[in-house]
Amino acid sequence: MIAETVCSAVSAAGLGIAAVTAYRKRLLTAARIAAYALVPIGLVMTGVVEWLADTAFSPVAWAGFGVLGVAWVLFMTTRAVERRRGGTRKERKEARAAARREAVAPGASAPSLGTGPRPAAEPASRPAKTSRGGDDDFSDIEAILKKHGI
Repeated sequence: MIAETVCSAVSAAGLGIAAVTAYRKRLLTAARIAAYALVPIGLVMTGVVEWLADTAFSPVAWAGFGVLGVAWVLFMTTRAVERRRGGTRKERKEARAAARREAVAPGASAPSLGTGPRPAAEPASRPAKTSRGGDDDFSDIEAILKKHGI
């Protein structure tokens, strides 16, 4: 009952301030103040204020807010752990399966997991250069790439 009275008084005061502001020819500001002033009385009329007053003094409601808080903390903790591990369980499972499939090349006698020297057959797979003049243009780039082992 007292909350409704306070909200009504706040709305009346806000509308009074809006009237004074409109009198000073600041109509846009007065309309904005009136909009804010009508919110408390609107909340009283819809029953939100009564619901909030009942909730504030209800131990069951506070226990419910506690349960919601625990659920939120659990949700955020699991999300943080999931990000730290690198994805969902399904994504990690697929990544492990892909790593097993690609660990040994077909026809290879040993796994190709390390970054060892490239096989000798790789340069033969490159297309042959057609003109000698274009070779000079890319010689610097090839030197840089060879320096970095690419």
